This record gives sequence, structure tokens and C-alpha cells, in this order.
Amino acid sequence: MPDGPFSSFDHVQLAMPRGEEGAARHFFCDLLGMEEIPKPPELATRGGCWFTSGSVQLHLGVEEDFRPSRKAHPALCCGDYAGLVARLKEHQVKVIEAKDIPGVQRCHIWDPFGNRIELLPA
Repeated sequence: MPDGPFSSFDHVQLAMPRGEEGAARHFFCDLLGMEEIPKPPELATRGGCWFTSGSVQLHLGVEEDFRPSRKAHPALCCGDYAGLVARLKEHQVKVIEAKDIPGVQRCHIWDPFGNRIELLPA
């Protein structure tokens, strides 16, 4: 298959309500183990947070008429899938194992704002 015009994602953005950066940091840093990266000063005044882990960047941007993304979602490959899922369950994060694709281990979680996130073993 020939190479297409794209080689990777630069980032994925999810929406969040205004003023909830603390909840975002707790979930994405403390629970998922991502690292916060500073937003450029020109964008920081808009609110929101940016996070990274390996080559993954996830941006949370403030949306005034916020509605969580319940269907569309990022799917993150985890180095220690079982360990991460166990940690999330210990912290009362709802984890739903998906068994609808034969031979594929995966689950869905929801951030504090109701955005769906899929987790898969790397």
C-alpha cells in the first residue's frame, strides 16, 4: 500500500467546560499518567489544557456551549493496559470492557466531562 498524505496525528482535541482545568489535570495527569504541556501564551487565555504521553498529544479546549463527545472518541494504546485499567477502577472511574470485536481487547472510559475515551493494549 503506498504511503498516503498523512503519517501521524499531531493531536486530538476534546471539548471541556470553562473553569474545569483542575478536574482535567487530575484525570489526565494523576489517573491516566499523562504530562501537562504548556499552551502557547496566545492560546492560554482561552482556557483548557494540553497533555502528552509518548507521541500522543491530547488537547482539551473550552467550548462555551459544551456537550460531551459520547460517540466520537480518541483511542489510546496503553503500554500497561491491565495496570492502567486496575488503577482507574481503584479510583472509581467507570470502565466498560468492549467485547464486540473478536480478538480485540479494549475498554471505554469517560473523562470528568463525559467525553468517551477508548483504551487498548499497545
